[in-house]
Amino acid sequence: MNEPLNIGSHDLPVTDELAAFMRTGWGPARRDDVRARPIAPWAAKRRAALAARFPGERLVIPSGTLKVRSNDSDYRFRPHSAYSYLTGAGESDDVLVIEPSGEAVLYVRPRAPREEGQEFYRDRRYGEFWAGPRPDLAEAEELYQLRCAHIRDLELEGRPARVLRGVDPSVDASVDASVHASVDVRGAAGDGDAELASFLSEMRLVKDEWELGELRHAVDATARGFEDVVRALPQALGHPRGERYLEGVFGLRARLEGNATGYDSIVAAGSHACVLHWIRNDGRLSPGDLLLMDAGVEADTLYTADVTRTIPLSGRFSSTQRQAYELVYEAQTAAIATLRPGARFRDFHLAAMRVICDGLRDWGLLKGSTDSLMDSGLYRRYTLCSSGHMLGLDVHDCARARAEVYLDGVLEEGHVLTVEPGLYFQPDDLTLPEELRGIGIRIEDDLVVTAGGATLLSGGLPRHPDEIESWMATLA
Repeated sequence: MNEPLNIGSHDLPVTDELAAFMRTGWGPARRDDVRARPIAPWAAKRRAALAARFPGERLVIPSGTLKVRSNDSDYRFRPHSAYSYLTGAGESDDVLVIEPSGEAVLYVRPRAPREEGQEFYRDRRYGEFWAGPRPDLAEAEELYQLRCAHIRDLELEGRPARVLRGVDPSVDASVDASVHASVDVRGAAGDGDAELASFLSEMRLVKDEWELGELRHAVDATARGFEDVVRALPQALGHPRGERYLEGVFGLRARLEGNATGYDSIVAAGSHACVLHWIRNDGRLSPGDLLLMDAGVEADTLYTADVTRTIPLSGRFSSTQRQAYELVYEAQTAAIATLRPGARFRDFHLAAMRVICDGLRDWGLLKGSTDSLMDSGLYRRYTLCSSGHMLGLDVHDCARARAEVYLDGVLEEGHVLTVEPGLYFQPDDLTLPEELRGIGIRIEDDLVVTAGGATLLSGGLPRHPDEIESWMATLA
């Protein structure tokens, strides 16, 4: 039975004569970009590791479905990160299945033949004339270097499987959720699907050589995007939506050198910088203010950078701005110094916060010893959030990993993480002297843990206030 076509409100009826005419007179469909993806051998190793972790079990990892933005318009599709990690593929509505034998089969929706049906020119979601060509089965096998089958041949009902749930509702509905009781690695009964989801996050904690190359590309492109932003400041300063102007400048670099931005860019001038996730980006830029910009280019392979710089829009920090900036800089420097294999993941945050506590106490904003302030958490009024996270395919990568191997775990060589302490002095905070109110500062860098400590991937961008002023002057 043919699936119903996804027809938009502006589609026109098709006569029998036109339907017949559209099925004939086409040359052979050729694609000149069909060659094995560089990720293919790395993805094969990852699938083998996944199969070894759950021997004799069927594992189901969907790519995800298209999501409606409004009415009959969809968001641009991005596959689930676990699916991308295991296949390198990027089409919607496909499903990776690792059979109990360990064999991997990728079930795909190939492009519709033009000799049959109307999908190729009428279906707004999947039709080639509307959405571009999807690979056929032979092309998919060449691209991804694994066996591919038509999605209509996927049979999951009544077959025990662990499923990465919450990605594709039709896949979730096909496998009875009651068949997932399992025994976890500690010998305790548990939810087999949740265990699969955790392992899919945990296996991505240590980046392989190929991943590190993609992250370096994303970070380098991000540095060029920040340079573009500084060069565009004279035009943006005169624009009623200067924040959005700069967002667009960075977005151009992200689309030219990668897939897009890895998350909604934060372009926050003045007191907007005190909003941790300010993404409205609709404010003016005033020369006397600071600009906090948190942005990252996502590579075509979906690995993303995540960098924040806080810069003076005038090109030079005021004495108050510099005082606050230097405290955050010292906190970040102390945090980076803790990074090494075997260190606890939480150590770098605690190191940064001790510096923040010392500074706030020296300024007279807080009273008591550093230890007492760390215990009470009073300093969090001005800094609030954690100082970093894992980075990779997701900007907050490996989020479903168990606490004991991530947040409460230790760092390993190959971990990639951000270090991003900040100070956020709210404009209406009466515990602050007036000159500090409305100042928000964050410095965020991306680092890879190495045998001897950590390497600063984003070292191409200046961090120290003197370096920032010189850098801005050079670009101007």
